[in-house]
Amino acid sequence: MADALFTTTAISKGGRAGGKIALAEGGLWIHTEHSKGLGGSGEGTNPEQLFALGWSNCFNSAVLFVATQKKIDASKAVVKCEVGIGREEGGLGLSAKLTLAIPDMDRAQVQELIEAAHQVCPYSKATRNNIPVELIVEG
Repeated sequence: MADALFTTTAISKGGRAGGKIALAEGGLWIHTEHSKGLGGSGEGTNPEQLFALGWSNCFNSAVLFVATQKKIDASKAVVKCEVGIGREEGGLGLSAKLTLAIPDMDRAQVQELIEAAHQVCPYSKATRNNIPVELIVEG
């Protein structure tokens, strides 16, 4: 990308098991640890949790963007992003499930929004055809 609107740098030391990650510009510092499913204590934060946090927030913004374009009020939209890690051929791989709930909105309209948001969300674009992603309308 030639003209990035924003860049940030994260620094990692020690990897998943007892490591530390921080933003180079300051403001965020996190202790990392393997999840229990990967043989760790589960007492720290892991990359899958951070990925789920970022994607859920970005996807929610994409829902709101698409809704604004369609002149729909989606201000009550709630996005859940579940990220899984598991064994696949050649090592480990990720999967994701994005769930969208918008109280008092027609299910078909919510389905339309989740599919449109999945086309414009930068995280969705980055993972398209790389990992399995399930889109779910809740409620």
